[in-house]
Amino acid sequence: MQVQETADRIIDLVGDRAEAQVSVDGTQHDLTRFANSFIHQNVGERGLNVALKLAVNDRVAFATSTRSDEVGLASLVEETIHAARLRPTDKDWPGLAEPAAPVEPARFEAQTASATPDRRAAEVAAFIAAGNGLLAAGYFDTQGGPTAFANSAGQRLAASTSRATFDGIHQTGTSAGAAHQTSADINDVDGSGLGTIAATKAKDSAITRHLEPGEYEVILSPECVATIMFFLGAYGWNAKSHLEGQSFTVLGEQQFDPAVTIEDDYADPLAVGLSFDADGTPKRKVTIVEAGVSKSLAHDLRTARRAGGESTGHAIPGGDAFGALPTNLHFRPGDRSVVDLIGSVERGLFITTFNYCRILDPRTQVVTGLTRNGTFLVEGGEIGGAVSNLRFTQSFIEALSPGRVLGIGDDARMADSEVGPGIASAPSVHLAAWNFTGGAQG
Repeated sequence: MQVQETADRIIDLVGDRAEAQVSVDGTQHDLTRFANSFIHQNVGERGLNVALKLAVNDRVAFATSTRSDEVGLASLVEETIHAARLRPTDKDWPGLAEPAAPVEPARFEAQTASATPDRRAAEVAAFIAAGNGLLAAGYFDTQGGPTAFANSAGQRLAASTSRATFDGIHQTGTSAGAAHQTSADINDVDGSGLGTIAATKAKDSAITRHLEPGEYEVILSPECVATIMFFLGAYGWNAKSHLEGQSFTVLGEQQFDPAVTIEDDYADPLAVGLSFDADGTPKRKVTIVEAGVSKSLAHDLRTARRAGGESTGHAIPGGDAFGALPTNLHFRPGDRSVVDLIGSVERGLFITTFNYCRILDPRTQVVTGLTRNGTFLVEGGEIGGAVSNLRFTQSFIEALSPGRVLGIGDDARMADSEVGPGIASAPSVHLAAWNFTGGAQG
């Protein structure tokens, strides 16, 4: 049974006993993992993943299943209806998405979806070879295929997506350097180029010096900026957080430097992901920050109903308690090369990766975390030696506030935020100050 047929069949099985919405994901996922410079695992997953939400007199239940046979679908429906009847009334149940015209499809590349183990292994081999004897570890995964949505209000949507992600490190024994690439097209992934980047970082950071805590001018890599964007999105641009008074966002206010423009756009050439959300609402481009001014929030049907507005298509699976999450974020690039950014720093730090970031205060966006896989001192406009990993405690919103953004790179790419790939594209960013509070031990 195909994805749309499966979705329609579930709606038929529910009938008029409940309001129902269902998403059926037929994406195939393949993973090649390597460590100690050899491939030790290749796995693949096939099948359908079904997510069903039902409301019986505003009593809501959610369930998932990997069974797509008739008995399995019938069991999923009956058990979810039974669960809904036992639930308390959900006063915020917004009802179902009304039928809406589909938007332009997201990017899909068949070569990515059908990539073979040999195809992935070739890029892994190129990554390892670029290290010239360094120990390599990481993964290369590919996924792609169709997803369908249907609800009992008559909404029916289907789309195909693809994603290829290479994430790897080279290790010297005392240091490591990382490199990452994500694209809808597997042909964009360059194992050799990534290996060279990772190996260079590892070698350059093999010997480190201690640096005293304090405020330093910094240049943050796209990975660091992507992590910042995730925290801003999850806790600040999430309309549920805003409605509950937990968000920093003040719409219409100049909260960021004028150089900062951030959009959420599933159709951006760099983006990966579906053209509709878990509620079945077609996604649309949303300008969240424009020239530093906070403009919009991410809404799902629930928050849109509470706010008296419209969903922006940002519901996530099982996200009723958390709220809407922007998952196609793009920090718009500037026109300066990374070399130029570095050249403008008299004394500061070049940070390649953040690690173990944790929010301390959602309203001020104070986050604590560590640097990882290469932290370098910049002196006189040139990269100097490596420094030991540092702990920071920093307000992300303050770091990007007016007057604090000194330059934005032209190197925007899909970067690996700490919560995973494919959520954000970002350039390197030069900031006036970043607060480091200690070493890796505290």
